[in-house]
Parts: sequence; structure tokens; C-alpha cells
Amino acid sequence: MKSIYDCAKERILIIDGAMGTMIQRYKLQEADYRGTRFANHHIELKGNSDILSITQPQIIQAIHREYLEAGADIIETNTFSSTVIAQADYDLQALAYELNLASAKLAKEVAAEYTAKNPAKPRFVAGAIGPLNKTLSLSPDVNNPGFRSVTFDEVVDAYMEQIRGLVDGGADLLLIETIFDTLNCKAAIFAIKNFFKKNNLQPLPIMISGTITDASGRTLSGQTLEAFYISVMHAKPFSIGLNCALGGQQMRPYVAELAKIANCYVSCYPNAGLPNAFGEYDEEPEDTACILEDFASSGFVNIVGGCCGTTPDHIRHIAEHVKNIAPRALPATETSLVNA
Repeated sequence: MKSIYDCAKERILIIDGAMGTMIQRYKLQEADYRGTRFANHHIELKGNSDILSITQPQIIQAIHREYLEAGADIIETNTFSSTVIAQADYDLQALAYELNLASAKLAKEVAAEYTAKNPAKPRFVAGAIGPLNKTLSLSPDVNNPGFRSVTFDEVVDAYMEQIRGLVDGGADLLLIETIFDTLNCKAAIFAIKNFFKKNNLQPLPIMISGTITDASGRTLSGQTLEAFYISVMHAKPFSIGLNCALGGQQMRPYVAELAKIANCYVSCYPNAGLPNAFGEYDEEPEDTACILEDFASSGFVNIVGGCCGTTPDHIRHIAEHVKNIAPRALPATETSLVNA
């Protein structure tokens, strides 16, 4: 089977769209999240989308299939919050490894089905590693700027457990995504490197995707895009890119900048525009696709897809719009402090 590197040389790759948007379509109630196993759990579980990989696996696989049918080359595991730290909100810390294992297995099973149908277009599973609900760079207490609610070692340990589950479940890539705090990202990178070294395993390719939070062009922890890039390139990632927070139109200058400085592949999976007054996303699939087609024609991207508010229809249109456009060429490697 072709590797992800082989495929990236041939064409612009398509990553899937939003998981949360699709789950909302099922209009699940508390009992649906609990299933039989967690029927008597003492904390409300509605909203804990990751638990559905255990209680409603058929729904998660159905969503994966919709994205694969739409043309996705890469599907993300349902593990955005599957860490000890994030699951503590539901008092389900002990479930972290199992959540990642189950989610990766579900995605891998469906991806394998589609690869078997068309071996010329292999499908890959990206183990989704979210940003956490705690940050290492910022204090949650405005009156105590030096306070941190979590330590670097605690974050590393949490990510190590998540990575173990994703790898054991068969993930092909590891995706550190929606990064608003670079120090959290660096903890994830350290955890990944440490995991493969300790277990004497062949490392999986790493995808890194940050978030520019507003028109300042900076991450929430204050870095410019170039500073963010330089901070994480020691990971030697398969790709670096942007997702979430903004729609494609607002992302354009930042994706263009990243395309100029990155010596690896560049990804972009924006929201379906900016949210309306009700927090919903109105950008039509054709509109999102046209924006990403512009990015592709401009030579900015190697991987495109969707984040919040996007659906299989968005992914289908995106795939159609970029299918005949050559991927961004990797720059010639130069010796410098940036990529040394």
C-alpha cells in the first residue's frame, strides 16, 4: 500500500470535517451518551462526544463512512478530549486509554474497508490529540499571573497515555490540533517522541495544526505564526497548518505566510465561516470549497478539509474543487536556524 508520503507527492490530500457538527445531527439525549455501561454514572455525560466511541460506536463509524464516501483521504479519531485531564470534567479519568483505543479501532476498521475497495486511494487514520482544557502558558487566575492549574509533566503524562491508546488502536498518523498554547503542543511533541523511544517503535508521522484566534494574527498564548512555526519544527512534522477559530477567508494571509516559510507539507481545515449570533455556521459547502480552491491554485496547501460547522457535503465539494490542482511543492532545504 502507498504511504501517506507517497500520496502527498501525488495530490492534495483531503482530511475530514467536523465530528461535533455531525454528532449534533443525531440529537442525542443523556441516555444515549450513557448507554448501559454508564447508566448510573454520577455526572451528566451529555456533551462528552468522546464517550460515544464506547456507548454509540455505530454512530461514530457511520460519520467516518460519510466522510470517506465524500472523498476524505484522512479521517480523525473521535478523541479530541480523550485525556486524563479533559475527562476529569466527567470524572472519567480512568477511561482515557480505553477511549483512545476504541476510537482508533473504529476509525481504522472503516478506513481499511475503503482502502480494500480502492487500493489506489488508501485511507489513513489520524489520531486526534486536542489542546486540553488547561493551559501551560496562561494563568486561569487574573489575580495570580504566575499560577498554573497543571504542570508540564502532568500534561506530558496525559498525552503519553492518549498516544499509547491511539497507537495500540492502529492510528497511522498523530495529529496535534487546534493548538492555542504552544507549550501544550511542545508537551505533546515531547510525549510522542518519548513514547516511541521508550517502546522502541517506529515513529508515526506527526501533523501539527495551530489556531490563530483573531485578527491579531497570533495564537492565544501570544505567538505570531512564524514564532509558532519555529517553536515546533524540531518535531520534524509531516505537516504543519491551521484549523478552527476562523473561516477560510480570514485564514488566507496566514496560510499564505505559512506556505512561504514551512519546509514540510502545509494543511488548512477552516471552520465553515464565522459563527452567527446563535453560534452556528452558515457557510455553504460550495463557498468553503471555492476558498480552498483558491488556496490550492495559489500553491499554498498540501492538505485541506474542514473544522467546525463542516459536513460531508463540504468535504465532497472541497475534494471536487482541488482534485485537478497540483499540491504545493516542498521548498529546497536550506541550512538556517529555522530548519537546522
